[in-house]
Amino acid sequence: MAVWSWNAALAFVCGDPVVWKPSEKTLLTALACQALVAEAARRVGAPEGISAVVLGGAPVGEALVDDPRVALISATGSTRMGRAVAPRVAGRFGRLLLELGGNNASIVTPSADLELTARGIVFSAAGTAGQRCTSLRRVIAHSSIADELVARIRSAYESLPIGSPLESSTLVGPLIDGAALEGFTTALDKAAADGGELLTGGSRVLAAEAPDAYYVQPAVVRMPAQTDIVRAETFAPILYVLTYDEFDEALALHNDVPQGLSSSIFTLNVREAERFLAADGSDCGIANVNIGPSGAEIGGAFGGEKETGGGRESGSDAWKAYMRRATNTVNYSSALPLAQGVEFG
Repeated sequence: MAVWSWNAALAFVCGDPVVWKPSEKTLLTALACQALVAEAARRVGAPEGISAVVLGGAPVGEALVDDPRVALISATGSTRMGRAVAPRVAGRFGRLLLELGGNNASIVTPSADLELTARGIVFSAAGTAGQRCTSLRRVIAHSSIADELVARIRSAYESLPIGSPLESSTLVGPLIDGAALEGFTTALDKAAADGGELLTGGSRVLAAEAPDAYYVQPAVVRMPAQTDIVRAETFAPILYVLTYDEFDEALALHNDVPQGLSSSIFTLNVREAERFLAADGSDCGIANVNIGPSGAEIGGAFGGEKETGGGRESGSDAWKAYMRRATNTVNYSSALPLAQGVEFG
């Protein structure tokens, strides 16, 4: 059995029943997903209860984490959650697959196609209102092109349609709740205290039309250095912009965060691209060239390094995490030769 991660289909493929607990903030989505899974199971004749959803707060999750009948805990969420879950699962010798936080960056070099780069950055940073583990949170741009790139990003941000996700024209929907809004504003305040310059966005919008929803203008902040708030993951649409002069400096900034999920570089220089993909380049589990992190990477071995957890969901080998390996020896003869010539008279 496994606690639900968004790649739980692997568990089904491997013949595992799944018991999954969604975030208490996404209950209706969970019930809708469970209805689809139950109908699919019925149509193919799978056993009833092959997938079961349990709803509730932290105590429900803790019960699953501590239950020795749950052989594998596959948990997607924050680094804080992973720190709480990992020792409890290890304490009962359970198996663990973690996919935790990301603080994903794009390095933009002097040779980059800035039109393509700006589109990739805006989609990655503002999409889903920055509430994706693969959302782009940092841009590390060469000082020679930073101003032009920022102008392009700012122009695109100021034209983003914000509103109900039920409307086809909407590109930026709401934050999940009031706590997310508080995290958004607190992070912007800390960035300003560190010398950051808010270039665009940062305000709550549509409060009169939708007082119970939390819409914000995605923010772009020019930072003088990679401070503590930049190194932290804020699950909201804030894009920090830093500059560099030497490529080694860009790599050092890129890797100087505790998270290691996804990453990208925009360059037409093959040597820079290869260096980014090399062992001494991006220290993330996912590295993209001339395309931003977006979540589409799930087609490969999805997961990261460092505080992101180190597990992999999807990809050619991910199914192994949901399987048990057994070694079998079978003697079909009537003889039993023993090692070292041992005989029993």
